[in-house]
Amino acid sequence: MSVSVAKAMEATPELLAGLNNLLPQLSSNAVSLSMLDVETMVSSDAATLFVATNDGVVVGTLTLIIFPIPTGVRAWIEDVVVDENARGLGIGEALTTAAVGEARERGVRSIDLTSRPSREVANALYRKLGFERRETNVYRYVIE
Repeated sequence: MSVSVAKAMEATPELLAGLNNLLPQLSSNAVSLSMLDVETMVSSDAATLFVATNDGVVVGTLTLIIFPIPTGVRAWIEDVVVDENARGLGIGEALTTAAVGEARERGVRSIDLTSRPSREVANALYRKLGFERRETNVYRYVIE
């Protein structure tokens, strides 16, 4: 297996198919993406989509969001998913390491992410890579 990680620079049918294959593994209520959705993500100034591929097939993704606020440039890592058939091969680590490197190059002061406690392997990975658990409340307001 020869896995590579790169920033998605353009929306392609292969990227669209790969993202739509991974979405159900990320969220049980995710809606399939269109080519326009992928074009919007790839062209965003705030979002960087990292894609892990194996022989041209998408096996994992991570989205890095970078934004300036009064206390500095901050970032969030969102929607990390590795195909269930490719887990345990270091893909999550490679995606996260690539995102941290990009954030560092862009002057980010800190990177936040959330992970459910039940995702024990993911939580162990984040701790291994230097992320520290914060005592905070995360709130969500759903706009319908």
